[in-house]
Amino acid sequence: MAREEYETVIGLEVHAELSTKTKIFCSCPTEFGGEPNTHCCPVCMAMPGALPVLNEKVLEYAVKAGLATNCTIAENSKNDRKNYFYPDLPKSYQISQFDKPLCEKGYVEIDLEEGKKRIGITRIHIEEDAGKLNHDDYGRGSLVDLNRAGVPLIEIVSEPDMRGADEADKYLKKLKSILEYIEVSDCKMQEGSFRADVNVSIRKKGETEFGTRTEMKNMNSFRSISRAIEYEIERQIEVIQNGGKIDQETLRWDEISGKTFSMRDKEDAQDYRYFPEPDLVPIKLSKEYIENIKRELPELPESRKERYLNDYKLTEKEARTLTASKYLSDFFEKAIKISKNPKAVCNWLTSDVARILNEKELEPEEIPFTPENLSELIGLIEKGTISSKIAKDVLDKMFENSEAPSKIIEDNGWVQISDEGAIKEVVEKILESNPQSIIDYKNGKDKALGYLVGQAMKETKGKANPGMLNQMFRDALK
Repeated sequence: MAREEYETVIGLEVHAELSTKTKIFCSCPTEFGGEPNTHCCPVCMAMPGALPVLNEKVLEYAVKAGLATNCTIAENSKNDRKNYFYPDLPKSYQISQFDKPLCEKGYVEIDLEEGKKRIGITRIHIEEDAGKLNHDDYGRGSLVDLNRAGVPLIEIVSEPDMRGADEADKYLKKLKSILEYIEVSDCKMQEGSFRADVNVSIRKKGETEFGTRTEMKNMNSFRSISRAIEYEIERQIEVIQNGGKIDQETLRWDEISGKTFSMRDKEDAQDYRYFPEPDLVPIKLSKEYIENIKRELPELPESRKERYLNDYKLTEKEARTLTASKYLSDFFEKAIKISKNPKAVCNWLTSDVARILNEKELEPEEIPFTPENLSELIGLIEKGTISSKIAKDVLDKMFENSEAPSKIIEDNGWVQISDEGAIKEVVEKILESNPQSIIDYKNGKDKALGYLVGQAMKETKGKANPGMLNQMFRDALK
């Protein structure tokens, strides 16, 4: 009952690593992995006298992200020093942006049951990533790896417009999808290239003042973010109901216990003592530069979804599912060019393929076969080489060994029986074994026909042509 008395307010700060080949202020590579401290140089290690030089590609990608999320792009902006002390920050400050960010006042639309909702974006700014601490399992200390130090980030700061875990989940997935479509970030959450700081507060319904917020840092799993928000809402309500007050603090989410734990007081902007970065010149962008990037923007998920609805007559749910992932949508586009059957390709991707991905806990990018393979499978069903039932077994095998459908069918002897004489023998055998079903059918029980066909499919291990079976049973039962 207490939950219904309160309104949740959620804001998200998303950090996305940009897919540039080199770091933001030096020429070190940005690829994930590598032996510790092998992707660093005097600049990203903060050696005395080493000076940063801004990577122009970082600006281009950040402007792309801003335009794709309906932001206003600043023609004049600058870099700032954000001062804080942590072992993985070699300079003891981070080069970021403070009062003059590159992009401002944008929005992303999410789909809710009651319709579309616009989530405001306060700002998008560029900054450098910090290094990484590797903690010894036995508590003997920590080692610093600076491979990630200086990798370019954009921080996307939302307005506090979300009112529950479901809205936050939809917003994050939509934002991830947009960044993938414009190809500025690979958004691999397992590698930390798409992560979020989650701010949660509650207030009594009807109130206009925001409550005190807590922040959960560097979360890189949609499931964990939803669970953490739900827990934090309940925790804050319980604290207030028991006469306590919410402290503004940074929390750590523990996946195993399903609880948040206090780490430290939450910092405010003044704690970072921002000031303009003296080693970098101000950023000045021409209108022509911004317009050129705008013209080069690819098709975004929302417009692609509308195209699927209009051109291929897909349902809203089907179009939304396909376009949520750029990889899945591109897979669909390639497959329909071959099979010329958009509805069939969509059905396989949104049902059986999606089911197996979910069961195996895989991302669409991990589909082990090609659009050509799926198109071939659909073609074999249309030709009558295999039944739809056998096709599902073939798909399971395609996930196991990535072989072509025709080879899997040949190796397993799964070619559909379409020989009239062979099917007639099966029909006669099933009718002879099920006299009661014949009586039931003649008494108007149509389900009896389905039962007989099912028995015939069982007898042939799913290989009989179902269309021929149905027709032969109907003719025999007359």
